[in-house]
Amino acid sequence: MKINEVERAVGITKRNIRFYEKEGLLSPGRNSGNGYREYDADDVAMLKKIKLLRKLAMPIDEILKVQKGVLTAEDAFRRHLIKLERDSVNLEKTKLLCAQIAQQNASLETLDPDEYLERMENMEKEGARFMNISIDKKQQYTAVIVALIVIAFMSAVTGLLLWGFIAGHVPALAAALILLFPAAVIVGVLIALKQRMKEIRKGEENAAAKY
Repeated sequence: MKINEVERAVGITKRNIRFYEKEGLLSPGRNSGNGYREYDADDVAMLKKIKLLRKLAMPIDEILKVQKGVLTAEDAFRRHLIKLERDSVNLEKTKLLCAQIAQQNASLETLDPDEYLERMENMEKEGARFMNISIDKKQQYTAVIVALIVIAFMSAVTGLLLWGFIAGHVPALAAALILLFPAAVIVGVLIALKQRMKEIRKGEENAAAKY
C-alpha cells in the first residue's frame, strides 16, 4: 500500500504517519526498485493501535516501551491510568483556583498575581501540578559539545597537515587540496550547529505556545 492509501484506511495524515516512523513506532518496507515506502496490513493495524493509544493521550515513549517488550500493554495502561488520575486531581485544583479568581471580579489591571502565584507554589509543594515551562539547556549544550569535538579533531588534522607541509613531507598542492576537507567539515559543522540551535529554539517556541 502507498501512504495515501494508508492515510485513508487509518484516518490520520501523512505527516502523522511519517512522524510515527521517525519516532520508531513504525518501520514500513521499501520497494527495491524505487525505494518508496510500502505499507502492508500489519502496518495499518499497528497505526490503528497507535491512533487509539494517542487519542487516549498515552505518551509515545510508553508506546515504544510496549512495542519493545519493556512494558506489557496492561502495565502501560495501568501506569497511564495513574497519570490520568493525577492529572484529573490537578485539573480540579486548577478549576477551583480559577473559580476563586473569577469570584473576585478583578480586571487584569487589579488582579494581584503575587497572591495566587504564592498559593500555587504552596500547592505545588503539596503535590499539585500546574502548567509550567522551563528551557532545557541540555540539548543546546550537547549540540555545542559535539560540534566542538568535531572542530577540534578537524583542527588537529589541519595542524598535522600544516606541520607536514612545513617539514617538507607533504607537497604544497597536495596539502592545499587535503586541507579543503577539514575546512569544509568545520564549515559544515558550524552551519549544522546553527541550524540545530534554530530547531531547539523552535521547539521551545512551540512548547511556549502551549504555556
